[in-house]
Amino acid sequence: MRIIFTIVLTSSILLGCGYIKEDRKLNVTSVNLNMKPKSLLENVKLAINPQFQDWVLFENGTYIILDDVSQISDVKSEAIKLMKEFGPVSTGGPAGDFGVTYLNETEGWTVSGHGYGMYTYVNPSELDSNSPDDATIGLYGRSKRHKDGQEANIIYINSAKSN
Repeated sequence: MRIIFTIVLTSSILLGCGYIKEDRKLNVTSVNLNMKPKSLLENVKLAINPQFQDWVLFENGTYIILDDVSQISDVKSEAIKLMKEFGPVSTGGPAGDFGVTYLNETEGWTVSGHGYGMYTYVNPSELDSNSPDDATIGLYGRSKRHKDGQEANIIYINSAKSN
């Protein structure tokens, strides 16, 4: 009898734990009004390994890490040339391939493609899902890179010389 009572009591407690009357639900949101979301530039700076000092950021979040800028006479022109060559997506080619890297120093991911040293930053706030899969992240990143490839608007150039 004692065992049956314990089972019934435990079951009642466990079943009751998940039940909250509709009018008693609490909507808790964590909002810090003093905290401003990081800008695209701030996130990209955190996404890039600090050993790489020479890079160019485009308007939609694609950035190109440049290996040897001493060999490049005009960094802006070279970056635009690379973006126009490797940014746009063409069906059935390597431009559609991508890899997704989860970031440690900031929120989000970088999406790589077939252009050497070319990555696109994707912030979680840009996606509809709270837990997107790699395909969703990658396809979205590729669409941003495609747009950068078509528009090629540079918003920031980082150089080891100026740091």
